[in-house]
Amino acid sequence: MFRNLVIGALGAVAVLFSTTVFAQGTAADARAMLERTVAAIKADKAKTLDQINKGESGFLVGDLYPFCFNLSDGMIVAIGNPNVKQLLGVDSRMLKDPTGKVYGPELYAAAKEGQVNEVGYMSPKAGADKTWVPKVSFVTAIAGLGCGVGYYK
Repeated sequence: MFRNLVIGALGAVAVLFSTTVFAQGTAADARAMLERTVAAIKADKAKTLDQINKGESGFLVGDLYPFCFNLSDGMIVAIGNPNVKQLLGVDSRMLKDPTGKVYGPELYAAAKEGQVNEVGYMSPKAGADKTWVPKVSFVTAIAGLGCGVGYYK
């Protein structure tokens, strides 16, 4: 009896966290995460890229996560979305969504130091649901990287 209560309680906690963890972020949330990402990269670039790739230290919150690519060659060096880890090492300028839109060059061009620009495209959500949905990313440049955080519409 006690064992069943414990199992039931743990199941309820798992459901609570699964709906909380993958809550949908807003444009303001994405912009704030980009600001935190920029500050963290300024403080310790290598550590921050590692944390982004692991989804640690607040770099994967609900369906919000940062991504970064080298400005020198366009290669993606960090991405917090566990559903698209295969993009690490890919030239960001080659990215296209399932509608055929080649959005990579827009992301790359949007990465301007001291500016935050917006790029719209389709992307799979972070979390269990891998459905492709409209997304807008805020993109900037810092320390030789183009970095962005997007929110799903």
